[in-house]
Amino acid sequence: MADPSTYRPAPGAIPTSPGVYKFRDAHGRVIYVGKAKSLRPRLSSYFQDLAGLHPRTATMVTTAASVEWTVVATEVEALQLEYSWIKEFDPRFNVKYRDDKSYPELAVTLDEEYPRVQVMRGAHKKGVRYFGPYGHAWAIRETVDLLLRVFPVRTCSNGVFKRARQVGRPCLLGYIGKCAAPCVGKVSPDEHRALAEDFCDFMAGRTGNYLRRLEEQMREAAEEMEYEKAARLRDDIGALQRAMEKNAIVLADATDADLLAVAEDELEAAVQIFHVRGGRVRGQRGWVTDKVEDVDTAGLVEHALQQLYGGANPDERNESVPREVLVPALPEPAGPVRDWLSGLRGSQVDLRIPQRGDKKDLMATVQRNAQQALALHKTKRASDLTTRSRALQEIADALELDSVPLRIECFDISHLQGEDVVASMVVFEDGLARKSEYRRFQIKGFEGQDDVRSMHEVIGRRFRRYLREREQTGEWAVPEADDPGAAADGTGAPAGPIDPETGRPRRFAYPPQLLVVDGGQPQVAAAKRALDELGIDDVALCGLAKRLEEVWLPGEDDPVVLPRSSEGLYLLQRVRDEAHRFAITYQRSKRSKRLTAGELDSVPGLGETRRQALLKHFGSLKRLRAATVDELCAVPGIGRRTAETVAAALSSRTPVAPAVNTATGEIIEDGAEPAAEPVAAASQTAPSQETP
Repeated sequence: MADPSTYRPAPGAIPTSPGVYKFRDAHGRVIYVGKAKSLRPRLSSYFQDLAGLHPRTATMVTTAASVEWTVVATEVEALQLEYSWIKEFDPRFNVKYRDDKSYPELAVTLDEEYPRVQVMRGAHKKGVRYFGPYGHAWAIRETVDLLLRVFPVRTCSNGVFKRARQVGRPCLLGYIGKCAAPCVGKVSPDEHRALAEDFCDFMAGRTGNYLRRLEEQMREAAEEMEYEKAARLRDDIGALQRAMEKNAIVLADATDADLLAVAEDELEAAVQIFHVRGGRVRGQRGWVTDKVEDVDTAGLVEHALQQLYGGANPDERNESVPREVLVPALPEPAGPVRDWLSGLRGSQVDLRIPQRGDKKDLMATVQRNAQQALALHKTKRASDLTTRSRALQEIADALELDSVPLRIECFDISHLQGEDVVASMVVFEDGLARKSEYRRFQIKGFEGQDDVRSMHEVIGRRFRRYLREREQTGEWAVPEADDPGAAADGTGAPAGPIDPETGRPRRFAYPPQLLVVDGGQPQVAAAKRALDELGIDDVALCGLAKRLEEVWLPGEDDPVVLPRSSEGLYLLQRVRDEAHRFAITYQRSKRSKRLTAGELDSVPGLGETRRQALLKHFGSLKRLRAATVDELCAVPGIGRRTAETVAAALSSRTPVAPAVNTATGEIIEDGAEPAAEPVAAASQTAPSQETP
């Protein structure tokens, strides 16, 4: 590990101009490339106290052994040079998106004498027009099959084309009218190229003028009584319209735009792009990346834009960069990126965040696709048996366990500023979530905010249940039984970890091989104290601190630091995040019930349907409270006994304060009361920050 002070440049030696900088390791390899509007403050920020740096940044500066920079004239030049160096050096600490699949694209080889329409994957070639990418190759072939009726461009390979020229006979497509048969001279090279260019214009979204021209030709043919020609043109128009219908209209104003959305967590990020041309979605693609540098959503967007448009061929850039680029967050600053995109396109590009209307709705759809892509990526990674086995073995090696932890339990505490304190227990067996084993707890031993004390209580309750289950299964002798192996139910046979009545495992019958708590030394010490009080010493324990992703062991002053690329660390993080999600979900549900609870909720024998019927009939809780038993009985579904119970319950309680219109400050009169139960805590301001 290098000391950054050994290669720190003198402050006066760093220029204040825009530029791009490179960090190199001891072997001279470039490990990070960055750009700055002013190099001096940016580079100086890397050489502060390591404790003040982000963990990923601290790892980078301690891995590096030197830094160098290049001054440029403008921020746009810095953006271009940064992308070029990232592409050239492939630095390990830069965000690099990788395609989650090789997307097929529709390609037209305009660089050939007789252009060919085909499905292509991989890197773009010079002189080839591309459309897409598409999710499936069959979607391209269906579209091409419809368009070949109107634009009979050749689709055969060079070998088939050469063979047809030699024998003087076209292929089947030439006979059925789906190829102009340039191989046998039915059309000249110029005529065939004109067909290919019309095909490209139609795929690029310029459909309206072409359809109108065909309709005009059809009407002229009909007027001249050339009915066969008119019928053929009618069928051509129908084929083009069917091809257009395969791409639904999403933006009514025939917009050309790219919509980019990002879904991220602490470790990875997924990017989804929708290519909209002529108001229709013409293609979609997605990337996934590891967040190996300290970068926010705006930074991820900037890297994605660089990769999306920076690698385009110069001949294609005017087509690849649309008029509008819609993003979830603007790069900081946005001006250089906008100028760079405008320079690629050759005209002004509008880079912005959609605020309302159809574009905002479509952005929400792209965002959902990005979230699903990230979840699918994590599922594929987690479901790989080899990866899971390696992760469990890495955990066992790092924690010095006797065997791999096939069952892992993780606990997390969640509350809202000390209220509705709950805990979660999630279970992973063989590296996969076992959701049927999940459990949730309410903290009952005390009130207020104390995560350490809460962790001690939950661990104690969980393992006391485990000890009781061991006693019932006959693993421990029951004092009152004559036979040490007798079951607690008096049957004389051990009950076992499987409940004989349900056939399912008992709720807490299985102990974990590894117990994980969300937190650092204090939480680990509390869990260890709970285990010691119960005499349990055969369960391994660790804590995962979220800030630096450190693994803490009981009684140790220093944490165990797993490598950033470790599958074991990824599995521990996934277990911890799942426990956090489960706890937050339970805490929110409890808070929602508490805030919306009304006076009728605690009336025995009164369910949701009859509560709503009473409120709908009387219009407000105040009028319901003033109703007699006979008036209550008039409500459908309410019998006399229930009516008496409701009347007694409401009469014994203090009326709630009058409702207040928060917009005007006026007291709402009886006749204006809404037909809903007043919320007891509505006047209180709910805290906006949740504490896990």
